[in-house]
Amino acid sequence: MDARDSATAAFVAHRNLLFTVAYEMLGSAVDAEDVLQETWLRWVDVELGTVRDHRAYLVRITTRQALTRLRTLGRRKESYVGSWLPEPLLTTPDVADDVELAESVSMAMLLVLDTLAPTERAVFVLRDVFDVGYDEIAEAVGRSPATVRQIAHRARAHVSARRPGPASSPAEHRQALDAFRTAVETGDLQGLLDVLAPDVVLVGDGGGVRQAVLRPITGADKVARLLVAGPSRLSATVSLHPAQVNGHPSLVVRLDGELDSVVALRIGDGRVTGLYAVRNPEKLSHMTEETTLRR
Repeated sequence: MDARDSATAAFVAHRNLLFTVAYEMLGSAVDAEDVLQETWLRWVDVELGTVRDHRAYLVRITTRQALTRLRTLGRRKESYVGSWLPEPLLTTPDVADDVELAESVSMAMLLVLDTLAPTERAVFVLRDVFDVGYDEIAEAVGRSPATVRQIAHRARAHVSARRPGPASSPAEHRQALDAFRTAVETGDLQGLLDVLAPDVVLVGDGGGVRQAVLRPITGADKVARLLVAGPSRLSATVSLHPAQVNGHPSLVVRLDGELDSVVALRIGDGRVTGLYAVRNPEKLSHMTEETTLRR
């Protein structure tokens, strides 16, 4: 096996992990794919004989490229029309089996991570999600191990203060999802009020391309009335289909059979506490086939 074949084999072996690292840092699958391409271009130029740990070295390259991309993404968000939501992923069933991984890629958690500074986000993701050692993280972010420990402590406190409440069990999640879906499909206002938490928040992302709420809407009554009125204003046939999105049961919305949007639900105590509706077509490209995530 020549050097390029060895490099290819190592990259392929860790590709799903590298994509997951980049996606958790960026909240964008498209940008994560670009980061992987940049990682590959740098990886093939490395003298493999000098690399003791291929996985650690690849994670280091990916982190550096993601940090650069994250700063660019931050500038794009400043001019984004309406609310910005992470890009949803149609995930493989095994993602849901890894509770910690599923929680870390949930829409709610990705939005919390989005409130961190770039280096804080990188440190938190590498340490708390992927259990990377402080020395390796220091190499990746260009800081000393002592500084990385301080950053990790600060980021952990920040996330803890904003972390969503405990998620419901899978059975409760499915039950609430089914009740929500039925109420929306039948226009049952009371049914929605029964399944929505009093302080439920609806966030929409149309990116200025598709119509969506420009600001979050809070409160069961406001959200329920909007959901009941929405489909009735459309001439198209609306259908809602369950799907595993970012490791959690969610809904794919189709208009006359065509993919229109993805609605991720946050469920707590058996009721819907958060709704994240992505309609921006540029963010729906990873809803056609399952994405494998790895820790």
